[in-house]
Amino acid sequence: MGDTGQTFIRYETPADGVARIVLARPEARNAQDKRMLYDLNDAFDRACGDPAVKVVVLAADGPHFSSGHDLRDRSRMEEFEPVGTWRDFGAPGPEGYMAIEHEIYLGLCWRWRNLPKPTIAQVQGKTIAGGLMLMWVCDLVVASADATFSDPVVAFGVNGVEYFAHPWEMGVRKAKEILFTGESLSADEARQLGMVNRVVPRAELESRTLALACRIAARPSMGLKLAKQSVNQAQDAQGLWTALQAAMSLQQLGHANSWVVHGSVVDPAGAEVIRREAKAQE
Repeated sequence: MGDTGQTFIRYETPADGVARIVLARPEARNAQDKRMLYDLNDAFDRACGDPAVKVVVLAADGPHFSSGHDLRDRSRMEEFEPVGTWRDFGAPGPEGYMAIEHEIYLGLCWRWRNLPKPTIAQVQGKTIAGGLMLMWVCDLVVASADATFSDPVVAFGVNGVEYFAHPWEMGVRKAKEILFTGESLSADEARQLGMVNRVVPRAELESRTLALACRIAARPSMGLKLAKQSVNQAQDAQGLWTALQAAMSLQQLGHANSWVVHGSVVDPAGAEVIRREAKAQE
């Protein structure tokens, strides 16, 4: 992996048996560039490789969990060591772009979803678009009462974020509503839909999440592994991985269409739509 000397990830061990990985780019609302994603992958690997760690918490600095992908990221794939097999990043046109997105979005998220240790997302403020993917790969979600969740990227001319788990996370009809309108879900709505496990006061978010992690860490690691794998396999039997891959293919169709129509991977007018609607919600 390329080394710029900069990281937007912090690794902590706040209690016995618990590792906490923190998105540490609050000045950019924890927008995800390639460096952050690969450093996050390294941190997950570190936690999985430590036998003393039984539970992993994913948290974030600042007022918001994540504003999604950093559209201003200009780093190149050759600066990093790939973890997947989609490596023809330099191929011309949509072929190269498809390889990049399979690696840094769908590939990494699927890898994290299948970590052998329980993971808990500790979420506050806004979680937008690509931020949902980081939350959805976790086994449990604890949200502050002020948390909101949205995926407005249909305005870009694509179907939604690359880890397209919307129907499983919020149900078919709500998924369509959120995608079609770009509107936000509140923390209470997300809990009612089953996307969030617990909603707590903002001031208690860290302590309540850690208490949950510690309770889980008191169980034997073998039992935790087997329970997680059993639930994940039940979801796999429903077709999650097949559906995610199909949605990624449609994502690439959207990008290819934008290349032809707009000369860009996304509809450039979409950014203005999303900015305008975000301001209206402030």
